Amino acid sequence: MRKVIGIGETILDIIFKNEQPTAAKPGGSTFNSMITLGRLGVNTEFISEVGRDRLGKQIKEFLAENNVKADNVYDYDGGKTALSLAFLDENMNADYLFYKNDAAQKLDYVMPKIEENDIIVIGSFFSINDALRENLTYLLDEAKRKKAIIYYDVNFRKNRKSQVRFLMPNILDNFDYATIVKGSDEDFDNIFSENDPDLTYKEHIEFYSKNFIYTQGSDGVTVYGKGFKKHYDAKKIEVVSTVGAGDNFNAGVVYGLLVAGVTFEDLKNGISEDKWDIVVKSAIDFSSLVCTTLDNYAPKDFCEEYSRQNPIPAEEEVKSNDPYIW
Repeated sequence: MRKVIGIGETILDIIFKNEQPTAAKPGGSTFNSMITLGRLGVNTEFISEVGRDRLGKQIKEFLAENNVKADNVYDYDGGKTALSLAFLDENMNADYLFYKNDAAQKLDYVMPKIEENDIIVIGSFFSINDALRENLTYLLDEAKRKKAIIYYDVNFRKNRKSQVRFLMPNILDNFDYATIVKGSDEDFDNIFSENDPDLTYKEHIEFYSKNFIYTQGSDGVTVYGKGFKKHYDAKKIEVVSTVGAGDNFNAGVVYGLLVAGVTFEDLKNGISEDKWDIVVKSAIDFSSLVCTTLDNYAPKDFCEEYSRQNPIPAEEEVKSNDPYIW
């Protein structure tokens, strides 16, 4: 069975509405994606770190309860598990404050077994942090050598905008590693002061990665591939919170890749419109659902029903290259 390996920060999200705390959930950009994928029954592993404290213990237990292998979630002495305060505005978009112990960041892990067509998910500041860079690229080099799919969600927040010129080498390096680059209009405005999807792709992404997913919230999604471009409309929903929306979009992309049987070689050579349709539909389904809740991830019952209706094909079906019908 193909594996999905996520690498990212682990935090406790405390969500505020009208300046009052309304919910507290284990979170982190890649963490949220992994929880949804674990609930979908995907073979999922997570690499991260937490404090050796009560909260860190609860988070590791939460991963295990949701079918996410947590052997490589390192708990360190001398620090506390990070916190994120998410303040929802009148449009239910979140403004974040982070509290973390950067001195503890090491990213200690045992190299997982990576095989061809496994999927590696990276993103956010965790993926461009100099303190973690050497250990992260060690894994990315192995993934690239094994022809795993590397999915990079840029997720570059405006509070890092003043640091962009110092972080740019790591961002471009991640573009080069990535089989698929995904980012939002806000991400690329923060990095390149650019908010046109075509120019973003042609001037900043295409040289490194042919496969690019550009999200624009309620204005939908534009996808670029080898000889391919298509815009997809967003669902019309009543938004409760956007916390976790992008993370669950990523989970939906990954699940769609698995359902459509998309391989590393497929992405290298260019996948069909039908397969992109499967991938983006799945992404929009999960991001839209999470926007209607205060949760960071898709509910278990939804995931169980979704995976029943949209099963991942057996590996021999993927290898046959027969088209998979949604």
